[in-house]
Amino acid sequence: MKPLAYRMRPLKFEDVFGQDHLVGKDGVLTQMLHKKKLLSFILYGPPGTGKTTIAQIFAKESGLDFYFFNASTENKARLKDIIETTNYHDILIVIDEIHRMKTDVQDYLLPYMENGNATVIGLTTLNPYQSINMAIRSRCHLYEVKKLDEEAIEKALLLALKELDNDIRIETNALRAIVRYSNHEVRTALNLLESAALVLNDGDLLTAQTVYRVAGRVSHDLDDHEDNFYELLSALQKSIRGSDVDASIHYLARLITLGDLQSIIRRLLVIAYEDVGLANPLMGGKVVSACDAAIKVGFPEARIMLANVVIDMAISPKSNTAISAIDEALSDYENDDTGTVPDHANNRKIKVNPEIYHYPHNDKDSINDQSYLPDKIKDKSYYHPKDESSYEKALSDRLKVIDKIKKKKRKDD
Repeated sequence: MKPLAYRMRPLKFEDVFGQDHLVGKDGVLTQMLHKKKLLSFILYGPPGTGKTTIAQIFAKESGLDFYFFNASTENKARLKDIIETTNYHDILIVIDEIHRMKTDVQDYLLPYMENGNATVIGLTTLNPYQSINMAIRSRCHLYEVKKLDEEAIEKALLLALKELDNDIRIETNALRAIVRYSNHEVRTALNLLESAALVLNDGDLLTAQTVYRVAGRVSHDLDDHEDNFYELLSALQKSIRGSDVDASIHYLARLITLGDLQSIIRRLLVIAYEDVGLANPLMGGKVVSACDAAIKVGFPEARIMLANVVIDMAISPKSNTAISAIDEALSDYENDDTGTVPDHANNRKIKVNPEIYHYPHNDKDSINDQSYLPDKIKDKSYYHPKDESSYEKALSDRLKVIDKIKKKKRKDD
C-alpha cells in the first residue's frame, strides 16, 4: 500500500490546507485557472508545505500538456526533448529545485518563456530573491507557500485517521506532540502518525507518550500547562528581558531538549534587537554570528553558542527605544494623515530644482537647518533615548548637539 502521506495528497485546491492566499476561492492561482490567464510563477517555502501538490493540481487543471523537470538531476537535452516533442506548442513545465537550474538550461528555456510557448512553475525551498537567476526570476511571479500553522496540521491529521490501516483514536496531546515533532511539515506529521499507528490495535488510543516513544525522543509534556513550545519561547524572552540569567538558561535548556533549533534562533534574533536594542548595539551581530555557528554545527554542540549569547543578553543593559519608535511611526502613518514628503527631501522635485536641497556635508558639523519630516508632523519626535545606558547616553548627547546646532542656524537665518 502507498504511504499515508502519498494517499493524503490533495487532488484539488479545496483540500489544500493553510494556503488560501494562493488556492482559496479568491487565491491568485485559483483565479488564474478560472480566468484562463496562466502565468509563469515560482512557489517557494519550507519543505512539506505543499509546493509540489499545488503545482500538480495547477498543472492538471490548466488544460495544457504538462511535464516535470528536475533542475538538479536533468539536463538541457531532457528539456529540449520535452519542448521539441510537443512541436514547440503551448506547454506547462514544473521545474523542481529551480534554484539549481544550470545556465545552459536557462538560456535554452528563456525564449519559450518570453513568447509564452512555455509556462513555467518553479519550486524551491530557498529565497528566490537570492537563489534564482535574475533572468528567470524577472519572468515569473513569486508566491510564498507558508509554513502551516498548528490548526492546519491537526486538521490534516484528523482526516488521515480515516486512511490508516487500523481504526484508532487520538488524544489532543498526541496531536500537539506530532505537530511539534514535525516542525510544522504536514508530510512529516503524517509519516509520524503512520508510524505511531503501527504499534496500536483497532480501538486503541494514540497518546502523547506513544508519539514520544515512536519518535525516539525524550518524553516531555507539551500541553498548555507545561512545556508548550511557544510558552517556553515567551518565557525565555521575558527572562532575558528581565535580566534573570538563571531563568534564561533554564528555559533555553527546555527548548534545546525539544530540539527546534530554527525557532530558538528566530526568537534570539528578535530579543537582540527588541529587548537589548540600542543599549548594546553590538549584541545583534554577536547573536547573528552565534546563530550561524549553531546552524553549522547543529545539536548537541549548538547548545554552547546559544548559551553564550543567552547569558550575554540576559546580563546586558536593555532598551526598547527602537521598537517603540518604529511602532509609533507605523501607527501614525497607518491611522493618520501625516502629510507629504517635503520638496527638499523629494528626489523628483530636487531634480527639477536642485537648489531646494541643502547638502548637509557642505555645512559646518555636516548639519543644516532643514527638517525632513512632512510639514503636518514636523514637530513629531519618535526616538527617545534612555540616558542610563552608556551607548544610548552617547546617542542622547549627540541628539542634543544636533538640535542645538539646527536651532542656532534657524535663528541665524
